[in-house]
Amino acid sequence: MSSLLAAVLLLPAAASAQGVPGGVERGSREGERAAGPVGGIVGGAIGGVVGGINGILGIDQRPRFHSYVVERHHPSYAYDGDVRVGADLPGDGVTYYDIPQEYGVRDYRYTVINSRTVLVDPRTHRIVEVVE
Repeated sequence: MSSLLAAVLLLPAAASAQGVPGGVERGSREGERAAGPVGGIVGGAIGGVVGGINGILGIDQRPRFHSYVVERHHPSYAYDGDVRVGADLPGDGVTYYDIPQEYGVRDYRYTVINSRTVLVDPRTHRIVEVVE
């Protein structure tokens, strides 16, 4: 039981900056390693919650990434809809940029919409995080 408690207490750190999918996956893996199958279940749940709170970029990475984007002076795309997680951006007219490896974010791109930096799933053009 103490292994399970240790796994549960350590999972928030392991899941930070991973987003919900990464948090679930890593939390489950860490929990199972520390406390067996039950730890995997608990770890996945906690990892997902922590990942959802932290978003894809970790809380400590957001200001640095925002500064990185501002320094690039990318043009802002004028979008009529709400700039929010889950919004689908048009496939044409929006330029998507690679996220530098130092941020540890794969599979997503960023762009500037209505002067706001957003992370986007390049396959669907759906906003996955608004970087404030």
